[in-house]
This record gives sequence, structure tokens and C-alpha cells, in this order.
Amino acid sequence: MAFPNIIRQGRELWTKNAYPGLVHFEERTTLINGMEYREWSPFRSKLAASIMNGISQIGMKEGNIVLYLGASHGYTPSFVSDIIGKDGTIFAIDIAPRVVRDLYFVAKQRRNIIPLLADCNQPQTYASRITCSHIIYQDIAQRDQVSIFLKNMRFLYKGGFGLLVIKARSVDVTKRPADIFRHVRSELEKTTTIVDYRILDPFEKDHALFIIKK
Repeated sequence: MAFPNIIRQGRELWTKNAYPGLVHFEERTTLINGMEYREWSPFRSKLAASIMNGISQIGMKEGNIVLYLGASHGYTPSFVSDIIGKDGTIFAIDIAPRVVRDLYFVAKQRRNIIPLLADCNQPQTYASRITCSHIIYQDIAQRDQVSIFLKNMRFLYKGGFGLLVIKARSVDVTKRPADIFRHVRSELEKTTTIVDYRILDPFEKDHALFIIKK
């Protein structure tokens, strides 16, 4: 499956650099057909891991608006920045001041990223600072991951895609990950349509990524 601005070469994944000459995490670069690409590690990014594991679609296109919940230091957001290109926008939200500081320095160079310090479990606190989005991507290590995701669905355009990373051990360490993923599927199917789903082993242990369409 081809994805915009992404090339897979064997067990390596690369994104076309929307800001040529810029690297942020000591990633390698290469020239492919005269264009600069950045190496994207599936061991550091759940989205990259899902692509390596054969996800059928991620919904992202050039020019998209993306609401990114749990942006952390900005590793995966920087590659989403490549995928959507300079005409796209990422509202990158995290609750931790320390990581948002790092994210700010990535966003200072990648002008299509807007960092926001906020609690993703309280979407009303940032509703006035963002717009509706074509994509919602969530990667948050909290027990109520599904609840947070569904609260933020209010910002997703009809026909838009939601990408939800589930960290089983953050939900319940006493249950088997497979049982947790099964429960998540049943919860999501009450209000959304699941279009794909991937376990992220061996890149991320006890993680899964769900793709839904509104």
C-alpha cells in the first residue's frame, strides 16, 4: 500500500522531508529521485510500526489538518509533518511542560506544527485554539485512552479518520493484551467504523493501533 510522501525500502521507512536540511532526532537522511528523505524508525513511532506491520491506510493526505493528542517530544509529529506537507497543519497537544518545550523547538523549525500545552482529557480547554481536523491521532499512556479519544471526536470532520494507539499495560496490567484490544474494539464499534487494526509487535510490545472513520 502506497502512502503519501512515504517510501518503504525493505525494513526501512523514509518520509520525504517537507523542510529539506532539517533533522531533529539524529535521524539519517538520503536522496531518493533527487529528493531528501528522513529515516523513520518503527521502534520509536507507533504509526511507523503500524505501516511496517501492513496497515491498509492511515487516512493522511497532503494539506490535511491533524489533531495530535500526546505529541510528546515531537518524534512522530515531525514525520506526520512530512506526510501532510507544508500546506497541512498539526495541532500537537501534550500535558507535560518538559516535553512541550522540546516540541516547541521542533515546531519552531517545522512551521506546520502548532504546539499546545493542554490536557487531552479536557478538550474544552483548547477548543477555541484549534479547528476541526481531517485526522485525529492519539498516543497517550493513560487508563482511559478510549474515553479521551471519543471526547476529542467532536473535532473530527465527518468522513475523517481517527488513529488510536492502545497501550495495554496502561489500561490494565492484570489483563491479557488480547482481551483489552477486544474490549477496545467493542467500545469503538458502538459509535464509529473500524477500517483497520494492527498489533504493533515486534516493534512495540503489548500495543495496537486502531483506524476508525467518522
